[in-house]
Amino acid sequence: MKKDNYAGVREDAGLPAGQALLREYYVKMGVSPEVCNYCSTVEEKLKDRFEEIDRVAQINQMKVLAAMQKNRLSEACFAPTTGYGYNDLGRETLEAIYADVFGTEDALVRPQITCGTHALALALSSQLRPGDELLSPVGKPYDTLEEVIGIRPSVGSLAEFGISYRQVDLLADGSFDWEGIEKALNEKTRMVTIQRSKGYDTRPTLSVEAIGALISFIKERKPDTLCMVDNCYGEFVEIQEPSDLGADLVVGSLIKNPGGGLAPIGGYLCGTRECIERAAVRLTSPGLGREVGASLGVTSSMLQGLFLAPSVVKGALKGAIFAANVYEGLGFKTIPDGKESRHDIIQSVLLKKPEYLKAFCRGIQAAAPVDSFVSPEPWDMPGYDDQVIMAAGAFVSGSSIELSADGPMREPYAVYFQGGLTWEHARFGIMMSLQKLCEAGFRLPG
Repeated sequence: MKKDNYAGVREDAGLPAGQALLREYYVKMGVSPEVCNYCSTVEEKLKDRFEEIDRVAQINQMKVLAAMQKNRLSEACFAPTTGYGYNDLGRETLEAIYADVFGTEDALVRPQITCGTHALALALSSQLRPGDELLSPVGKPYDTLEEVIGIRPSVGSLAEFGISYRQVDLLADGSFDWEGIEKALNEKTRMVTIQRSKGYDTRPTLSVEAIGALISFIKERKPDTLCMVDNCYGEFVEIQEPSDLGADLVVGSLIKNPGGGLAPIGGYLCGTRECIERAAVRLTSPGLGREVGASLGVTSSMLQGLFLAPSVVKGALKGAIFAANVYEGLGFKTIPDGKESRHDIIQSVLLKKPEYLKAFCRGIQAAAPVDSFVSPEPWDMPGYDDQVIMAAGAFVSGSSIELSADGPMREPYAVYFQGGLTWEHARFGIMMSLQKLCEAGFRLPG
């Protein structure tokens, strides 16, 4: 590094040598001293909050470790299988570990599940039958599920198979409409789907405690109703999971939280033995079920990713809280705000202007280890009504536990930031996003 490129930086900052060197790296990589100073001030105020996140991560780390030891995870489990995948010790051990981590009777964890939407579609289609009704008591589901359900007509949707859908919107303050939910439950209601995270919405993320209360309310009124939770982005954020509080199924993607950034593909379903058996049969074939499905050498990555997941989620969570405080301090509305309790790793910022949304995503892309030289642009993405802009320079394509940001090109031009395999990288990504906003015309105070 040429020190003369940064003449005056150390003296101006008045920092110890190590911090000054870090500042030099930031400046070299495009972040102005003004942005550095502002972000450092914000970070200083978050030390107590970060200590609590560390404590939760330690508990979740021990939960994962205990499950691996209980199920006698061994080197033999890493051997790949091909073809039918019969007698795959690694696959069986992986699923037993997931069941213990999530506190369920059984689990289905497979590379053949391609993404979170696929995992959710599998969960819904395996449990529901013609004439059944699916109820969402938390409003409209995430955009990509609209075609799965048939809210937007699509080939192969639940609606094509005679499965109806009903939803009850949240109240204006983000709370459950208990009266509306009770009225919506009827003899056809077979399954309730509860989306923990907000998707492209500005509602609050649901806490595990709130989800547990909702499940209890539904089970008291219609005990045979299956309760499924879309757990994407929420795993390991809290000490408990929705399955600890009565969910029949919890569903997610391995290229989000539980994959720890190492799983190259896959999804999981954890739940009752009956629900998992149905899902396995739907994933493969009646008569085959969970007995087939070769691991193709990815089991070790899935297991190591799960082992690292509590620590990785910790870094992403710190990044989300940092982002909320950085942007809230500049007058932007953030959801959650800088002081709220956290129930997933997603941070939304209402940027109000399309050029600010594009600038934010350019900053995240510029901070990436992969494809940092690419400039993201809005495009017509399959499964979405509006054009979407996405920034992600990831080692695993589409991995949103890695540093990423995206948002639909519509009012209020909210960006959804998540991930960062390390807190250090998440921090830099937020700094770079602010830098790009400044270059797009936003002015820092003072």
